[in-house]
Amino acid sequence: MTDPTRPLSGRTILMFTGEIYEDLELWYPKYRLQEAGVRVLVAGPSARTRYAGKHGYPCVSDIAIDEAATLTPDGVVCPGGFMPDQLRRDPKVLAIVRACHERRRLLAAICHGGWIPISAGVYRGVRVTGSPGIKDDLVNAGALFEDAPVVVDRHFVSSRRPDDLPEFCRGLLQVLATQA
Repeated sequence: MTDPTRPLSGRTILMFTGEIYEDLELWYPKYRLQEAGVRVLVAGPSARTRYAGKHGYPCVSDIAIDEAATLTPDGVVCPGGFMPDQLRRDPKVLAIVRACHERRRLLAAICHGGWIPISAGVYRGVRVTGSPGIKDDLVNAGALFEDAPVVVDRHFVSSRRPDDLPEFCRGLLQVLATQA
C-alpha cells in the first residue's frame, strides 16, 4: 500500500556538497524531497565528511563522489555557493550529470549550482535561470537564459537564489512526478 503523503517513495536523488556550499540551497530541497518520500543521498569529495556551509551550517556527506558514480539515481540536485566551482572540475561529477541527462532524469541547479551542468556540457539549447553572476557563463554554454524564480524545461529545473526555493522545490517535485 502506498502512502499518499509520500508520493515519491522509492525514488533516489543525489545532491552534491563540499566546502562552502550554500546552506539553504542544500537543506531546503533535501528536506522537501524527503517529505515527499524521496531518498536523498548527499555526495561529497569524501564519504562521511563534514563540510562547512557558506553560512557555517555543516553537512556530512553520505557517500563519496567516487561511490556516487556507480549509482543510477532518479535525479541530481546541484546546490550553489562556492562549492560548485570546485566540484565542476571533478570528471566523475561531470559524468554523473551527463549520465542523468542521457537518461532524461531530473537535473536541477540553483544559483551557482549551474556551473556543474555548464561544465558537463548539457545546457546547450536548454531554457535555464541561475544567479545573475553566472548569466554570461550560462549563455556562453549555449543555454537560453530567463530571469525567473524557476525555469522547468523537460527534465531540467533551475532557480536563481535562496529566495526562489519554494518555486524551485515545486519544480523538482513536478518533474519527479512525471518521470516514469
